[in-house]
Amino acid sequence: MMDRLFAAGLPAAVALALFGAGSTGAAEIMPHRALYSISLTRTGGDAGVTGASGTMVYQWGEVCDGWTVEQHYRLKMGYSESPDVSIASSFVTWEAKDALRYRFNQKETRSGADDEETRGEAKLDGSGKGGAADFEKPSAKNVKLPSGVLFPSGHTIMLIGKAEAGDNFMSMQVFDGATAESAVLVSAVIGAKVEPDAEAAKKSPLLDRPGWRVRLAFFPADHKAEKPDYELSMILLDNGVSRDMVIDYGDYAIRAKLDDIEALPKPGC
Repeated sequence: MMDRLFAAGLPAAVALALFGAGSTGAAEIMPHRALYSISLTRTGGDAGVTGASGTMVYQWGEVCDGWTVEQHYRLKMGYSESPDVSIASSFVTWEAKDALRYRFNQKETRSGADDEETRGEAKLDGSGKGGAADFEKPSAKNVKLPSGVLFPSGHTIMLIGKAEAGDNFMSMQVFDGATAESAVLVSAVIGAKVEPDAEAAKKSPLLDRPGWRVRLAFFPADHKAEKPDYELSMILLDNGVSRDMVIDYGDYAIRAKLDDIEALPKPGC
């Protein structure tokens, strides 16, 4: 589900929503490490964005009791009426395979100055039930989580399951811990199935899989909002890999292009 992409560009939550894996379902999620290049694909309106460039390394791994995600990116945003901003971010999470526990830790630096670290843990009272997230940083804070909330990995596996079942819409509350707030609403429109791409498959057998064109709308924690903060378009493969994605903020859009990918081993539990 990258962030609330990079505050100026790609949110960590989005990347998690894209590449995570869930606890149950028919999908055979494959652990992997992927390298993406980031660029500005469209600009206009009042945003004043003149450029965006960078890289992201995304690693999704499996351990005996859960799934781990490490996302590291470097991004430079250019603006017409203010100085350029360089962002370096690290977002590390662990999600239990029973989908009831979740730990998160994000560190970010902007133009050489350390921004506040976000770290904590979330627990649900049971399957389909609510729970709470405890933020250790930026300050001790308890956030209530609604019934039916999903963590990013569980959201992705459910999305793949819905796509495999032929459904074309899904709307769920998702908590990622990227910011000190409660769950956000993520609405997904699932398009027609896409067959394997022969050219993409030359990079790795991981890309020799069918998938779907998916568009996700991420609404703010204030669920009275009528418009999403941003929308994310991608081709999501049935093994949990995303080939490419475009993050649309309305006045401008950023592309994350898959440059390289490798499989990671599964645990011998």
